Amino acid sequence: MIDITLDNFQADLIDASMAQPVLLDIWAEWCGPCKQLGPVLEKLEIEYDGRFTLAKLDADKVPQISQQLSQMFGVRSIPFCVLFSGGQPVDGFVGAIPAEQIRQFLDKHVPGVDELEAAQQEEEASAALAEGDTEGALEKLQHAVATDPANDDTRFDYIKLLLQEGRLDDAKVAFAPVIAKAPAVRRLDALQRWMNALDFAAPPTGSAPQLADFDAKIAAAKRDFDARFGRAQLLMAQQRWTDAMDELLEILMRDKGWNEELARKTYIAILEIIEPPKPKVADGQIPPDDPTVATYRRRLSSVVLS
Repeated sequence: MIDITLDNFQADLIDASMAQPVLLDIWAEWCGPCKQLGPVLEKLEIEYDGRFTLAKLDADKVPQISQQLSQMFGVRSIPFCVLFSGGQPVDGFVGAIPAEQIRQFLDKHVPGVDELEAAQQEEEASAALAEGDTEGALEKLQHAVATDPANDDTRFDYIKLLLQEGRLDDAKVAFAPVIAKAPAVRRLDALQRWMNALDFAAPPTGSAPQLADFDAKIAAAKRDFDARFGRAQLLMAQQRWTDAMDELLEILMRDKGWNEELARKTYIAILEIIEPPKPKVADGQIPPDDPTVATYRRRLSSVVLS
């Protein structure tokens, strides 16, 4: 629990809420309901085990802040609790309400135990990858997906790494729970298109298509878009991403809407796949774009908008 003053308001409330939610309890010494609510909030902070921080502000000692928040929420009485997240006041409640109602309030804003555990596993997976431990990273990501199956970003990272390692069957198993919503979620759609390309490059029956065959068809007819798209799929299967995008641009320069914009949609999918995680930067700074992704985004815009 933290006591908020004018001196630490920015650091311990606003800035701290960027990392995790902070519940600010506005109270006063003369307020009977405040004295009833305080111990309940303190017990809940312990119960939630670090998933939020409890801060207290004496309305009589720091009227500047309490009055500003009261006006913002249209509140004229205390106790008054305001939840800060991402550096902003996002919600609040008034009065010494029961603990169960406070839990319902907190659960709308505070990450669950599973979410925090999954986030920790993903951080450890990133560290393992940085050290070259791919198997360790896959194990951590698999655990994170199992812990928080609704987290599509973690699932994307897990499936992407499986595909990079050539484990298509495992990737399909991990993808199955979200396949129905893939068309509506760009990152999942990108994975689906990558797996389609891998299936195209290694069909279960018949001979596998060859780049040379498509090269011959394109040499005979520059507007053979089926051949160009087939060539792009083989390049995707080989993880030759920029070569695949170059081939897709050849289609777009000649026919932007070919086959229900299949070339553009596949190009965007590749950008999703190759974009690396944003590096951490100081507060207020914008992380730099990956130069390859930035270049190919510009190229796409130039062709599509021409």
